Amino acid sequence: MTLKREKGENVGPCIVSGSFYGRLFPDKSLHLIHSSFSVHWLSQVPEGIENNTLNIYPAKTSPPNVFQAYAKQFRIDFTNFLKLRSKEIVRGGCMILTFLGRSVADPTSDDNCSLWEQLAQSLHDMVKEGLVRESNLNSFNLPLHYPCVDEVRDAIKNEGSFSLDNLTVFQVNWDPQDTDYTNTNDSIDLGQKHGRNTAKHIRAVTEPLLTSHFGNSINVVALFKKFEKHLAEHLANKKTRYFNIVISLTKNE
Repeated sequence: MTLKREKGENVGPCIVSGSFYGRLFPDKSLHLIHSSFSVHWLSQVPEGIENNTLNIYPAKTSPPNVFQAYAKQFRIDFTNFLKLRSKEIVRGGCMILTFLGRSVADPTSDDNCSLWEQLAQSLHDMVKEGLVRESNLNSFNLPLHYPCVDEVRDAIKNEGSFSLDNLTVFQVNWDPQDTDYTNTNDSIDLGQKHGRNTAKHIRAVTEPLLTSHFGNSINVVALFKKFEKHLAEHLANKKTRYFNIVISLTKNE
């Protein structure tokens, strides 16, 4: 009310800098929190995964400890996220989260691994061509985790600050412009189109991470041309989709 008296009705949006893995707002100052496609990003790359060689994320060829390390880091980070937001939201307040996950408990499922396996293969191609050092590829891992539904439920229950009111899942094609949910694979022409579109939006997300790790020496355009090709080949054999989780939570009394 003080802000309204001082500024009138023309109060614009509020932008708060900082990580959502730290405090952002004063105690009990929020009635509704909404986060869209954020909390699958981890606060850091998990420790102890130096043996995840030639992969950039848990892959079907990754050792068991890699899957365990990613699951542990997500559990730590998501628990911390819930604890921090519980201090900022009023009792009875609502929090709605949408984030990427996987459809089954098995972490080697296609909706968890396949997309990033194609990018890892593209980087491996550049290693074989002498364009990227193998040691740089082996030391690069993405700081994100696609949890299954049980991981999410368990973290909420164990942290204890919120009640889970609703959990919904839905799937979307890798290419957001692909509206065909009937066929299980693309034609060659469609695979090329959908691979190109998918590569573009993945580049928007990952290019800062790639250039930060590999430096300006990496040819990002060449990398994503290779990625586009691998995606097209994959989609011509099997259309894999993003698995999305939406949860609605209420702050406990």
